[in-house]
Amino acid sequence: MAGVTNSSVNPDTLSFFMDTGELIAKVRKIEIRTRRIVDELTGGAYHSVFKGKGMEFNEVREYEHGDDVRDIDWNVTARMAHPFIKKYVEERELTVFLMVDVSASGDFGTTDRRKNELAAELAALLAFSAIRNNDQVGMLLFSDRDELYLPPRKGRQHVLRLVRDLLAFERQGRRTDVRSAFETFMRVNHRRAVVFLISDLLDHGFEQTLTIANKRHDLIAMRVLDPMERAIPSIGFINLEDAETGETIVFPGHGAKARLGYEESSRELHDSNREICRRAGVDMIDIVNGEDYIRPLMQFFKEREKRR
Repeated sequence: MAGVTNSSVNPDTLSFFMDTGELIAKVRKIEIRTRRIVDELTGGAYHSVFKGKGMEFNEVREYEHGDDVRDIDWNVTARMAHPFIKKYVEERELTVFLMVDVSASGDFGTTDRRKNELAAELAALLAFSAIRNNDQVGMLLFSDRDELYLPPRKGRQHVLRLVRDLLAFERQGRRTDVRSAFETFMRVNHRRAVVFLISDLLDHGFEQTLTIANKRHDLIAMRVLDPMERAIPSIGFINLEDAETGETIVFPGHGAKARLGYEESSRELHDSNREICRRAGVDMIDIVNGEDYIRPLMQFFKEREKRR
């Protein structure tokens, strides 16, 4: 797959991080931070919302009054000379896929962490939730190119490797290309999956791709925002730089009219992205840097469970 690095090719690529133990400590910290939330999610919400793709045959038993005649196994019935029906169980195993935006805009953050650090923690939370339910999980890191691809696998060691790669990876691109990332994903993943798009969605022209992807998969967008992307405080002149393009402006933060204009433009952008997801049939969760993300996640699971 051109342009995509599969980290499973060389297990020692990031070994120099392991010499200092810094990366191991970061991975461990994320695992500890997310453990309680994983327990809450997998205590019922995750399992009830994200079920398997269908039913699989388990065994046959004798027909009883009230059973659906469509479940009769005619081959066994013919051999035994009285009716038997097929019993099914839910196919529980899922493929969970994380599509994580690692473009330069993720370097922004006005709280105790940057947006890309929050995105990494969200990805880890979802990955640990997946393996707790014996699901397999894969990941694609993307910017305006496909940066890193990890095929879906099971197990704690795989997830720890996934989180390690996410924390240590150094991107090549700076901008965001959601459309191209989904084209890659659909080209290499043919099995239906639950797909989490973790991004600030600072992109355009991806609505049709979302619509197509959501018809084949169960797609959820997790939009990562920073408070200052919604409103700028009154703090005088501010030098603002677009992390993806390098364009800079001096913003008069002390001016009420300028701040209101900024808030209106920001609201229009965010509303536009939400409308794109709505038209594509994609659920979207806003995760704001510096705020508790457990509440919006649990609210999402509750609302989804009601719709099942």
